[in-house]
Amino acid sequence: MLIHPWDAAHDEGEWRDWLSRHDFGQLAVNGQTGEPPWVQPLHFRYDAEPGPYGEAVTHLARPNPLWRALEAHPVVLLSVVDDYVYVPGHWTAPDGTPPEHGTPTSYYAAVQLRCTAHVVDDPAEKAELLNRQVAHFQPDGGTVPAVPGEAPFGRMLPGIRVLRLEVTGVRAKFKYAGNKPPEVRERVSARLAERRGPGDLAARAHQLRRRPSAPPAAPAGPSPTGATAPGS
Repeated sequence: MLIHPWDAAHDEGEWRDWLSRHDFGQLAVNGQTGEPPWVQPLHFRYDAEPGPYGEAVTHLARPNPLWRALEAHPVVLLSVVDDYVYVPGHWTAPDGTPPEHGTPTSYYAAVQLRCTAHVVDDPAEKAELLNRQVAHFQPDGGTVPAVPGEAPFGRMLPGIRVLRLEVTGVRAKFKYAGNKPPEVRERVSARLAERRGPGDLAARAHQLRRRPSAPPAAPAGPSPTGATAPGS
């Protein structure tokens, strides 16, 4: 994932705050040589501790074919993307140029967690971690805790395996036109407020929150992204 300086997280607190409110992503695990990676969509609970980057907790069914690949390659990537929108080209044209010369683009927030995966099969530890994950999604309760050997979930515990994903590195990107002139950012912000489609208001909030105090300097030389869909 390319991260330009103007798209980088302002600080560690920015991506941590965003991740605390986004708990569905895709777990990528290396496949065999010559094969594509396994990619598993899943809910997870992120905890800021232990360690410098915290950990994520999730679980999968025991028959999932991902387990063999994961045990062979425990270094994995948990990718979370949200607050994304498509921005039409005529919204982004600089002042004084024809609207149809504007460049279409996308806005989005993305956090990628590099993790070491730890598979948990001990019934008591598995139940504790599973209950912790459920508590994140159901803070008001409503579901009986899982207890090994006790109804209703004790007999179901052998059918799942729990994953502790120890986070060892983080890459975070908030792509919301931080490199554009103020008049372009203001125009796009107004259009997002008018359109009010899925994700528009969340993207607009990011854009306003990350509004620079002054336009950043243009990068020297050609963009490393090439000529297609700049800055994706």
